Amino acid sequence: METNDTSIPLPERLRPQTFDEYVGQTHIVGADALLKTVLRSGSVPSMILWGPPGSGKTTLAHLLAKQVKAECVQMSAISSGKQELTKVIADAKQRKEFFKQNTILFVDEIHRWNKAQQDALLSAVEKGVITFIGATTENPSFEVNNALLSRCQVIVLKSLTEKELDVIARRAEKTINFTLPDDVRSHVVGLSNGDARVMLNMVDVLSKATIKLTLENVRTLLQKTLQYDRHAEEHYNTISALHKSMRASDPTASVYWLARMLEAGEDPLYVARRVIRFASEDIGNAKPNALVLAVAAYQACHMLGMPECNLALTQAVEYCASAPKSRAMDTAYVRAKKDIIDRPQGAIPMHLRNAPTQLMKELGYGKREQDSNMPQGLEDRNYFSD
Repeated sequence: METNDTSIPLPERLRPQTFDEYVGQTHIVGADALLKTVLRSGSVPSMILWGPPGSGKTTLAHLLAKQVKAECVQMSAISSGKQELTKVIADAKQRKEFFKQNTILFVDEIHRWNKAQQDALLSAVEKGVITFIGATTENPSFEVNNALLSRCQVIVLKSLTEKELDVIARRAEKTINFTLPDDVRSHVVGLSNGDARVMLNMVDVLSKATIKLTLENVRTLLQKTLQYDRHAEEHYNTISALHKSMRASDPTASVYWLARMLEAGEDPLYVARRVIRFASEDIGNAKPNALVLAVAAYQACHMLGMPECNLALTQAVEYCASAPKSRAMDTAYVRAKKDIIDRPQGAIPMHLRNAPTQLMKELGYGKREQDSNMPQGLEDRNYFSD
């Protein structure tokens, strides 16, 4: 939907109206991919779209409804509850009975509904009164109850690549008759961390800025937010990455994941407890000083807090990962922190992610697909070299 109405947020103004306009997720919407194959049957199954923010979940739900000529009713799990759902289901029954039209109910952030609210969907989904499409950034294994999960296909969306984001950025510039310098556009694309909505909002801000759009000015204007949530799946993926990087005897990757947690606001005592556990679990008496050093790091965290305790943790992590002590802790942490601030936050490699459920294992969590323990673009980093 391209319009010159500037009162409408830019991401909404550019929302694709056809699959030809949809950018990314070719693994599920490509010519021979799953959803295109399903659409040839003329119907859409109930599904849960699981993917990071700004990856196209809402747009995909609306395009699917449009493709099968169904009425698409959208609800937000944040502001809607069981009462609103009951009315939607009643309207869907009438629509089906009198107009022979199906209803697709799209619930954004389905993980925010409690068990009773999710259970209220079951009968309508089972009887075909509605086709349910839920969207979530959280792992459905944990956040969607089993009864509803068993009635839905889980479709996994990926973060958009920089190439895909560049296509969207240039389309936005054309729509609003505005052109970013190439280096600025690349910077904006990198800062968005695969989130098209974040990127488009930044483009919108820059199009209205009164400053000269040099790379230095834009870096000052746009403040970067780290992609990390202490209470969401990224929390567990990142601590898993730290643990597995230490286990792989990779000090550079270990310090990177440590810095990624600490700079995002993780409790240093939580990290220190995991390092103590690692010292006993993965090193033990082969190197008893690892436990001594890990406990000392915990005590330092308790006495000092952040940011003063970051080097004590770095010292313990480096020791656990590579055994000998190193004097390069300060340099290593500063270099890792600089990468986090200056470079886009790359996705955690699949083989470093924790896989506590069968669904996650089937999706490739814990499966080695590359040699490096670092994100894409940082594979050659060595924080411990001069």
